[in-house]
Amino acid sequence: MIYNDFGRTGIKLSALGFGAMRLPMKEADGKKIVNEELAVPLMQQAFDMGVNYVDTAPLYCETLSENAVGKALKGYRDKVYLSTKNPIEDNSGDHWMERLEKSLKKLDTDYIDFYHFWGISLKSFEGWQKESYGPIQAAYKAKEQGLIKHISFSYHDAAENYKPIIDSGIFESTLVQYNMIDRSNEENIAYAKSKGLGVIIMGPVGGGRLGAPSEQIQGLLKNKTGGDASASRNPVSTAEMALRFVLANPNVDMALSGMSDLNMLKENFAIASRKDHLTEEELAHVKAMMEENKNLAKLYCTGCNYCKPCPQGIDIAYIFEIMNRYRVYDLKEHAKAAYYEMMKGWSWIKSADASKCVACGECEKKCPQKLPIIKQLANTHETLAPKN
Repeated sequence: MIYNDFGRTGIKLSALGFGAMRLPMKEADGKKIVNEELAVPLMQQAFDMGVNYVDTAPLYCETLSENAVGKALKGYRDKVYLSTKNPIEDNSGDHWMERLEKSLKKLDTDYIDFYHFWGISLKSFEGWQKESYGPIQAAYKAKEQGLIKHISFSYHDAAENYKPIIDSGIFESTLVQYNMIDRSNEENIAYAKSKGLGVIIMGPVGGGRLGAPSEQIQGLLKNKTGGDASASRNPVSTAEMALRFVLANPNVDMALSGMSDLNMLKENFAIASRKDHLTEEELAHVKAMMEENKNLAKLYCTGCNYCKPCPQGIDIAYIFEIMNRYRVYDLKEHAKAAYYEMMKGWSWIKSADASKCVACGECEKKCPQKLPIIKQLANTHETLAPKN
């Protein structure tokens, strides 16, 4: 395993981190719970292999992830850095502290190494700074008391709102999304690194999107300009291509991956243990090819959302995003699964499926690209919906 200096913390972290968001689950008494008989040994196997960072959150795995992580850390607490998150439901410092104490109890530990302000936005962050005793003051107090070692934040806001949070000087590390398909935070990652923060990437395989087979993505290094990518360097899977892309970025300290079985752990461990991810030339080639794909996707929809709201409750931009995974990125299996989950109401984005379109034409009147949305919705449903 390769270990990297983590910002200015003085800590060396493994290039691969264990994300405890997708632990193996089972049903008990009609409820989904963590299968601790599988999850705990899986995490401990990762620790034995050299993974020294585990990340969880209060709501992961039906709110049971922290409990399982706490059990997995028994006997490993002094060898593994623990990360969890505070959802910050209001501006009260007292409530922030109550949520911290609840996590400490579930994790059965006296301290948390990296405690994240969970999914913060610039607007909420600026609001907290105005409080006399809000989340920020509570975080400093918790650090003074030894309940947390480092103040961190995870981020899902617009890319242009990121730098002011870094410039506040409050945070020691950042957890942000970055992958081959979504490179919107590429500049932000470099900026955070330049300011001395540790940088961890979530979603290196696009939340599972890039784990699905795609000949187009997998083959990006084959027959590339110059033709000098050796057979040993060519990825054997789409997931490998995606993880190598992230780890090749010199501003990335760790890729955090949600792993639910031993095969996934072994594959990711082998990839993260490599020193020859991508050359500068290969990285530039992959970025250029993905940029071409991105431009192609915009021919079908730019995601501007001017078409909203749809009277039938269809999230048109999201549905076209799923379709782009199918036709632009060749992620056919994943696209069909994502569309099915949306149809069943299991997706975090709530939308009626494309068959609910009544061809009212309201969306097409508002589309700046003048796309044939009605026709494209029909085609999307025909392509992605289950046939039986």
